[in-house]
This record gives sequence, C-alpha cells and structure tokens, in this order.
Amino acid sequence: FTSIEGENTVTFNSTFVRPLHFYLGGFYNIPHVKYYYVFLCFVYIMTVLSNGFLLSVIYLVKSLHTPRYIIVFNLALTDLCGSTALIPKLLDTFLFNRRYIVYEACLTYMFFVLFFGSMQSWTLVIMAYDRFVAICFPLRYNIIVTRKSIVTILLCSWTSLVLVIGALVGLLERLSFCASVVIQSFFCDHGPTYSLACNNIYINYIVANFTFAVVICIPLVLIGATYICISVALSRTASREERLKAMRTCTSHLMLVALFFIPYLGTNITVKTNSIDPNMRILNSSLSHTVPSLLNPIIYALKTEEVISAFKRVYKRRKINRLVSQLQTRTS
Repeated sequence: FTSIEGENTVTFNSTFVRPLHFYLGGFYNIPHVKYYYVFLCFVYIMTVLSNGFLLSVIYLVKSLHTPRYIIVFNLALTDLCGSTALIPKLLDTFLFNRRYIVYEACLTYMFFVLFFGSMQSWTLVIMAYDRFVAICFPLRYNIIVTRKSIVTILLCSWTSLVLVIGALVGLLERLSFCASVVIQSFFCDHGPTYSLACNNIYINYIVANFTFAVVICIPLVLIGATYICISVALSRTASREERLKAMRTCTSHLMLVALFFIPYLGTNITVKTNSIDPNMRILNSSLSHTVPSLLNPIIYALKTEEVISAFKRVYKRRKINRLVSQLQTRTS
C-alpha cells in the first residue's frame, strides 16, 4: 500500500520502504547563493567550450591521433560528460527550487556523476603510465605504448568502473528509507543517501569504502609509484638539460593530479575526522566536482606546443578554404 506524507509518497512492501522522491537539501540558508549558481553556470559554459575545442582539435588533426592524445581525448570527454551530468541538473534543482527528485532518477543521477568522476581519476593514472614509459623506457615507448594498448586499457577502465559504480548504486535498492528523505548534499551523493536508511547499512558502508579505495587511494598510490620510478630514472641521467626537459613534460600532469585529488581527499578526510559546517562541505565538494573539468584542458592541452600548432594549422586551413570558396563565388 502507499501513504502520503506532505509532498512525498512512500511505497511499502513486505521488505522495503522506498520514497517516491528524495529532497536535495544542499545550499540551505547561504547568503547571496544565487551568485554562486551564476558562477557554476559560467563554469559549465567554459567547460563545454574548452573541452569541446580540445576534442575537436584532436579529432580533426591526424598528427594528434597518437596514444598520448587518445588519453587526453578521453580526459576531455569524461570532463565534458561529468560536468553535463552534474551542473545542469544542479542549476535546475536549486536555481528554480525544484528540490524534489524521483527515487529512480536520483539513483541514475548518482551513477553518472560518480562514474565520470571515477573515470577522470583513472585517466590521470593512465597519463602517469604514459609518462613513466616515455621517461623510463624511451627506446621502447613506441612498442609498449601503442594506440591498440591504450584503447584496450581505456576500455577496461570504463568497463571496470561501470561495474564498481553500478554495484555501489545498485546496493541502495536493498535499503529501506522510512525516516527522513532529505539528502544533505547538492546532488544525490552516495554517503548522505545511504546514511538515511533505517535498516542495516553495513554492506553499503563496506562497498563505499572499497569504491573510495578504487577511485582515490589506488590511483594516488599508482601515480606516486610512477613518479618515484621517474625520479630514480632521471637521477641516473647525466645531462641536467635532459632532466629539466623530462620534468617539464610531467609538470602539467602533476598539476592535474593535485587539482583533482587534493580538494576531494581533503574534503573527505575533514568530514571523517572533524565536524565541518554542512554548507562549507557542500561548497568545497561542488567546487571539487566542477572546477577541475574546466581547468584540465587549459592546464594540460592549451599549454602544449603540439596542440597550439595543430590549432593554427586547422585555423589556416579553414581560412584558406574560406578564401577559395569566396573566390569561386566571385568568379561564378
């Protein structure tokens, strides 16, 4: 049978109690919060433009169809998809005060936001692997890092993370929500959602910690290990100029790693160890989910000579084609 409490309908059966809606309680009682929504709108527009530009350049310029830029293409794609999964719905929810979200839609929302965030993390690992082989095994780079091997690694990452995040979200189906339906977050975040359940959440807690290890801890360990190996390899290089040149190729990647992991890790550690104001946690978390996708193409690709020169070639080619079409129009 069903019962109605206020604006929310709860469905009962012999085993589970599921709300038809959740209520997103984030950004509550923050002064001038609409300016923050405008900022997020600006972030989304610039994210779409910058990542769309990068995807277009890599797709159009055949000289960029290399293993390294296949990884960069994947990062730009996940940045674009992750921001699209999160920000438009966030703005619709809070800017237009549509805080109620259907139960099934909430789980779908959760899956896509967490999945694309996880894929960003593992793409940074694959970038570290590319730099590791390029610096530690330069003579074998073209044999080890091929387009086929990189595409295979990326496909395995996508498939594995679909299974991990799918299990994380799917296990919410075993929970009953018979008390509050207010999720204290800016989207259907996993932790604030499963903590609302009134039955045993131990399995969800274990899987949540396992997922945190897969998405944050293991990638950080792997990236750290690759850079230890890179440092050892560079210490054995005789030429100081070669060491500086090699490190310059890693600088952009290290900036991306710091930009992605430090805010996310800091917020999670603070939440687990100290009491933090809910609005402050939500603001930090929302910035951690949105700003890296904006800055990734600017930091990594737009500072790369290959991408800039490729863009110039595309621009000149289109300019020449435009002039030729104009001349043909005039002569005809």
